[in-house]
Amino acid sequence: MYGRILALVIMCTFASPSLAAEPRARDLGVPFDGSPGPLNAITDVAGVEVGFKSLVTGDGPLLRGKGPVRTGVTAILPRGKTDARSVFAGYFAGNGNGDMTGTHWVDESGVLETPILITGTGSVGVVRDAAFKWLTERRRDAFFWYPVVGETADVPLHDMGGHHVTTKDALDALDGARPGPVAEGNVGGGVGMVCNGFKGGTGTASRRLSAQAGGYTVGVLVQCNYGSAHGLRIAGIHVAREMKLQPHCVTKLTSPPQSIFGQTAQLCDPKLLAIADAPDREHRGSIIIVIATDAPLTPDQLKRLARRGAVGLGRLGGYEANGSGDIFIAFSTANPDADDGNWEADPSKPAAISRLTSEAMNPLLEATVQSVEEAVVNAMVAARTMTGADYWTVSAMPHDQLQQVLRAHGMLVPPAR
Repeated sequence: MYGRILALVIMCTFASPSLAAEPRARDLGVPFDGSPGPLNAITDVAGVEVGFKSLVTGDGPLLRGKGPVRTGVTAILPRGKTDARSVFAGYFAGNGNGDMTGTHWVDESGVLETPILITGTGSVGVVRDAAFKWLTERRRDAFFWYPVVGETADVPLHDMGGHHVTTKDALDALDGARPGPVAEGNVGGGVGMVCNGFKGGTGTASRRLSAQAGGYTVGVLVQCNYGSAHGLRIAGIHVAREMKLQPHCVTKLTSPPQSIFGQTAQLCDPKLLAIADAPDREHRGSIIIVIATDAPLTPDQLKRLARRGAVGLGRLGGYEANGSGDIFIAFSTANPDADDGNWEADPSKPAAISRLTSEAMNPLLEATVQSVEEAVVNAMVAARTMTGADYWTVSAMPHDQLQQVLRAHGMLVPPAR
């Protein structure tokens, strides 16, 4: 069923037509609130570019430093590669069992001066240093930054302690960033991730506000590695509870047998879905959520937007468990010349800033909740079953079973066209 995973290194920059044709949650008939942008992706916010470097190498027993490798890097550039101007931003940690570098300065100044990168837990340092190098080579008028790099733990599928991500991998993700459709599932930093017990990874979605609400766009990208199958709700339904699941399984037993969280592995039954956790256990994972908008928001308002990411997770059954790092960052591409942080060209000149009133934010808060919810489901729908280190296997969300459960509850809608 799973086959041998051939040694492979993949570089994905943006979604090709074949990637764009992969089914997404709406294509399956999963219902969502709100109106998406034309791409239903974070890149619906004009100027935003996304790049990936995906690393998938080897199979079999875990040999520290050699593999198997199931990891990568995701890069989000708020204004693209050719526009170095800063953006206003706000940061929020729903539960802090995770890491995102560079956020002290975002909190202090309200300004984001660098791209945002996401990778696996063991690779934050090398990716952060690579981002510094990339900025240094592109901006000769400046000499220091605080790169923003977030992480989630790609375990048990990846040799997380093997330090397989290189400077070049991070530079490739940054250099490969593009506008347009965004690949999802097992790509970039999301390659080895688990989402609500199923294979997870990268997901994206967007919302376009009505003309009466300002016509603004909110776009979200997630690296999803949090939650349990037992608690997962899609369209309000506990979908996994109506599927046949098996926890902590492998396609081949080693000697001595593999174990995780104190439980000995069992051979996977191909008739059952291999989820990452036992139904009664908290999954010790995390999620990074990046929120972009073109609405004119100041840093305090963007922190409010970031906080609403947690509400989106709540709609899916998430509760920000103790072992989870639920980390959110939001930025606005409006006010392009308001503040360049450490590299402000004319610090004596007062900034002219556009700012929505607090009451006008309600549609943006709602759009954020809706986009986060859909981005997480898109990550699961796009992901594919993966066997990784020590033959641990995590099943993808089965499209047919998801549709069957939703149909049984009267929640399946005609697929999007």
